[in-house]
Amino acid sequence: MPDPAVTFPAPRRIPYPGGCVLEPGPYALDYLLKWPAEMTVNGKPYPEQPVYPLIRGLLADPAAHGITLKEAQAARDRFLELAGQALEAEGGDRRWLEREFGR
Repeated sequence: MPDPAVTFPAPRRIPYPGGCVLEPGPYALDYLLKWPAEMTVNGKPYPEQPVYPLIRGLLADPAAHGITLKEAQAARDRFLELAGQALEAEGGDRRWLEREFGR
């Protein structure tokens, strides 16, 4: 099986500050939509790039990044799986992330 065209690590534990900020689930969603990580797209490094916005850009115009729509969709699916696990660990729902991609 070939390496994926888009790579990024799984999110670490979400740094929830506690207190009166927000409930953990919504806070985690907001955090994951801005979460930066070391990414590569078709071999090109993207250091500390916010993952969700870049994946949205890949889905909007995969050819501009030298990948196929199928590869961009695979990156979205991987993000939903990994970030969804982190979100659920904080009491959130992975469907919230899926809904964000539909906006």
